[in-house]
Amino acid sequence: MNKDLIIGLLVSVAVHLIALNPFSGKQPPPKREALAKDEVVQMVMPDLPDDDEKKVEELDEQPMENVMAPPSLVDLPTVVPVNAFTQPLQPPPPPGMTANKGAINIPVNPPGANFGRGIKDLFDINNLDQKPVARVQNPPQYPYEMSRAGISGEVAVEFIINSSGDVVETRVIRSSHREFEVPAMQAVQKWKFKPGRKGGKAVATKASQLIEFNLEDNK
Repeated sequence: MNKDLIIGLLVSVAVHLIALNPFSGKQPPPKREALAKDEVVQMVMPDLPDDDEKKVEELDEQPMENVMAPPSLVDLPTVVPVNAFTQPLQPPPPPGMTANKGAINIPVNPPGANFGRGIKDLFDINNLDQKPVARVQNPPQYPYEMSRAGISGEVAVEFIINSSGDVVETRVIRSSHREFEVPAMQAVQKWKFKPGRKGGKAVATKASQLIEFNLEDNK
């Protein structure tokens, strides 16, 4: 064989061997280190103390004593006698004995029995030579409640006119409603008269007047 051809073949084989040699100038790539896996740390919880069981003490069942209720009074209808509210009259004290200041004397005479007592030369109006003449005679004040209710009425008032022409005493003879009595007497007490005369002299006179409470006159 040709010498040059053999040398060429040997050189070619040597080059190939060097290329395939693991220990050639090229260093193998470093091995990758395995990544550490994340480790999960398990937390250990401390043991909780056991709750003390609260013991509920049962109430002692004590037997109830049989307590009897106090006796109650029975409501029985009672018959009230007719004279239960009648107070006996107090007799006058004997001579030489003074009555107790705290004692209450019940009047024996009915209301109006002393009307005109103590007035001298008191004449009835029909027995005068000259009758009294009214100078001031204002009407009475109408009670508000009666006016609002639309109630009319009348009051007969007896009164005494003294020798000066003033009304000194009044009393009610009759009335349709008690609510009209006080306003009627209050009005008569303010009346003024020219006094009546008997034998040419001014005297006290007993007279009467019917006072009417009319809603038409009150408007």
